[in-house]
Amino acid sequence: MSRAFDAIVIGAGQAGPALAGRLGAAGMTVAVIERKLFGGTCVNTGCMPTKTLVASARAAWVARRAADWGVEVEGGVRVDMRRVKARADSVAGTAREGLERWLRGLPGCTVVQGHARFEDARTVRVGDQRLTAPRIFIDVGGRAAVPALPGIDQVPTLTNSGILALDTLPRHLVVVGGSYIGLEFAQMYRRFGAEVTVIEKGPRLIGREDPDISAEVRAILEAEGVAVRTGAECIRFAPHADGVAVGVDCETGAPEVVGSHVLLAMGRRPNTDDLGLDAAGVAIDARGYITVDDRLATSAPGIWALGECNGHGAFTHTAYDDFEIVAANLLDGGDRSLAARVPAYALFIDPPLGRAGLTEAEARATGRPLRIATRPMSRVGRAVEKGETQGLMKVTVDAGSGRILGAAILGTGGDEAIHGLLDVMNAGLPYTALQRAMPIHPTVSELIPTLLGDLQPAE
Repeated sequence: MSRAFDAIVIGAGQAGPALAGRLGAAGMTVAVIERKLFGGTCVNTGCMPTKTLVASARAAWVARRAADWGVEVEGGVRVDMRRVKARADSVAGTAREGLERWLRGLPGCTVVQGHARFEDARTVRVGDQRLTAPRIFIDVGGRAAVPALPGIDQVPTLTNSGILALDTLPRHLVVVGGSYIGLEFAQMYRRFGAEVTVIEKGPRLIGREDPDISAEVRAILEAEGVAVRTGAECIRFAPHADGVAVGVDCETGAPEVVGSHVLLAMGRRPNTDDLGLDAAGVAIDARGYITVDDRLATSAPGIWALGECNGHGAFTHTAYDDFEIVAANLLDGGDRSLAARVPAYALFIDPPLGRAGLTEAEARATGRPLRIATRPMSRVGRAVEKGETQGLMKVTVDAGSGRILGAAILGTGGDEAIHGLLDVMNAGLPYTALQRAMPIHPTVSELIPTLLGDLQPAE
C-alpha cells in the first residue's frame, strides 16, 4: 500500500510532534511515524522520569536532615522504592499518553506505528506501507552507548533506561561513567539509601567542565557518601559471588569494586543504524550522527534531521530549538540557524549546575582578553538561609566588548538563576545591562550583579 503526504516526520520525540503541528496548521498533510514510545527520551527514559526520581530522592535527603533546620522526625526515614518507581512511571505515562492523544487528534496528521526505513530520498517504508513526501524530517533520538569493554558480555548491566525498571534498592550501585547522567543517578540512589561508587576513566568528573566546577561537584557527592574513583584506565568486568566485580586500576585504592548492580553511563549513540539512510543519500559522521548544515538540512535535498540524532545537542531544549529553526525557515520566511545558538544545559544533581556559553577553558582558547569573577555560594544569603551553601557562581566576559562569554552557577537554584545571564547572552547585550538591574531579595539571582561587579582581568 502506498500513501502520499506533504511531509513525513520520523520519530515522535521533542522536535517531531511540534513540527507536525506547525506543518498541519499550515495546511499540509503529515505522517508521523513512531516505532515505540511517544515522547522520545525526555518523556520515557530521560528528563521526566529521572527528575521525578530526583525529587523523591531529595525528599528523603531533606527528611534525614530535618534536624538541621530544627525539625524533629520521629521513627526515621524509609524509602518505598515501589512507590517511588510508580510515581515516576505515572508522570512519564501521563505525558506520553497526552502527546499521543494530541498527535492522533491533529487535523491533517496521520500516525503510523512501526519502524521506518528509507527506500529512496522521497519514500519511507513502514511494514507493508510505502509513504512518500517531498519533505522528510528525521527525529529519531539516541540511546545509551555500551562500549565493548573486557568482560561486559559476561555480567548483567543497566543503562539509563534499564535502571528505571528497578523497584528495589540496589545494595551497592556501581556507576561507570562520571558525567551528567551517571552523577544524577549516583546521588539519587545514594539518597535512596544505596551504597554508590562512581568510576571514571578520566582524571576528574565531568571533564567537559572547568576544574573548579568539577572539583566542587565531586565534593558535593563525596559529602553525601558517594565514593568516587577517577583515573580508571582499564575498566573491566567479571562475575562475582556478590554481583559484579568492576576492575578499576586506579593509582590509589582497591584494584576492583564489587557491586550488586552496575549502571553504564558512558555516553550516547544515535538511533540511525537501521533507517536505510544510505538509500536516501543521507550522510552520517564516524559516530553515526546525521550531518546537517546550520539550517539542519542533511546532504539529501528535502530531508532534515532534528534532535539528538544530528549531534548538535542531546537535550530536550536543543531538540525543541531545532524545531523552531526549521519551522521559522520553512514556514515563516525566517533565517534562523544553529550558529546563533548559545549553548546551555544543566547537571541536575542537588544542588544543580546551570551552564551557559563557553567554559573558562574554552574562552581562553579563543585568545581574547578576558575578565572573570567567581563567588562561593557560602557568600549568597539565600543559600545560607536554606542551609545549602555548597557550590559557586562564575562568569567569564570578553574584556573588549563586555559580552558575557560563559557562566556557571553550581548551587541551590542554579538551574533557574543561570537564565538571567543566558537571557543577556541571547540578547547580545554587554554585562553592564545586567549589572545595573535591581533584582529581588533574597534570591540567588540577586548576587549576579554583585558577581559582575567583581570581574577581574584573567591572568
